[in-house]
Amino acid sequence: MASSSSYDRQRELQAFDDTKAGVKGLVDAGVTAIPRIFHHPRADDDDGAFSFPVVDLSAVAGQRDDDDVVDQVRRAAGTVGFFHVINHGVPDELMSGLLAAVRQFNEGPAETKRALYGRDRACKVRFASNFDLFQSRAANWRDTLFFNLAPDPPRPDELPEAFRDVIMEYRDAVTKVAVRVSELLSKSLGLSSDHLRKMDCTESLHAVCQYYPPCPEPHLTFGIKRHTDPGFFTVLLQDSTGGLQVLVDRGGGRPQTWLDVPPVAGALMVNIGDLLQLVSNDRSKSVEHRVPAIKSEGTARVSVASIFNKEEEEEEEEEEEEEEEEEEEEEEEEEEEASSWSS
Repeated sequence: MASSSSYDRQRELQAFDDTKAGVKGLVDAGVTAIPRIFHHPRADDDDGAFSFPVVDLSAVAGQRDDDDVVDQVRRAAGTVGFFHVINHGVPDELMSGLLAAVRQFNEGPAETKRALYGRDRACKVRFASNFDLFQSRAANWRDTLFFNLAPDPPRPDELPEAFRDVIMEYRDAVTKVAVRVSELLSKSLGLSSDHLRKMDCTESLHAVCQYYPPCPEPHLTFGIKRHTDPGFFTVLLQDSTGGLQVLVDRGGGRPQTWLDVPPVAGALMVNIGDLLQLVSNDRSKSVEHRVPAIKSEGTARVSVASIFNKEEEEEEEEEEEEEEEEEEEEEEEEEEEASSWSS
């Protein structure tokens, strides 16, 4: 490995980005040691599995059941900030079809991905490995396909072929789920069921399709490092691989710990975003989460995060994420320095 004095990080970043092949391109090239741009400091480990709340949306019928579900959502949103939803109405074949499309696109011809590669926010469909590649302290071991699905969706001819028969159908289905979730969240705050909807909480929808290839040195990097989501809330579709971790405060003076979120078959995961925490006066919690890199003998993980927000927040989302990452990186540097003094 090159010494710190001779290491040219900018050159390595540019060389990686110029391939337009993403992390999958590195895997296909047979790398056995990951590039230094992907190295992250490791200051903490996960603390095992934890039972995250499971909300049954089919129970939202009679008033008594509705009250029970609202109370369940209130507790989940106000503590761990994450909860599964089941019986949500999105067909299993639609969910599996979308995940298959994500896998097909990323494992398909490199030229298909290169044609969409870029970071122009005006593009409604774009592919890149790390949209903040040149701003973040360390790159993440993942590739991302981004769709701006509402309020002004892409034309059919703008969609990758693998997604043309599935992405807009999923948009309609997941938006119905989001409306139901917004009603429960509104009632959990003691407000009318349409309160958040009147704030246009589901007006904007970005679908972020993540592909996490196996990594030869997973202990050195992350699929996604610790972060919060910028919008009102996110509805996450993930495969059965697992990997999502949430930073949970277990109370009693104990330190916060990273807990695994085991997938629930057929469920969608909802997590509170920064804007909802703000408008709820911290009664709903936007909680940090991350995805570790997958071991090289594993199968690539795929997921689709549907981020719901106000339309005018769209242009600010990536700027906020970049600012948050800069702040997190400063905190990580301080933690790393402190740990070096204590070791």
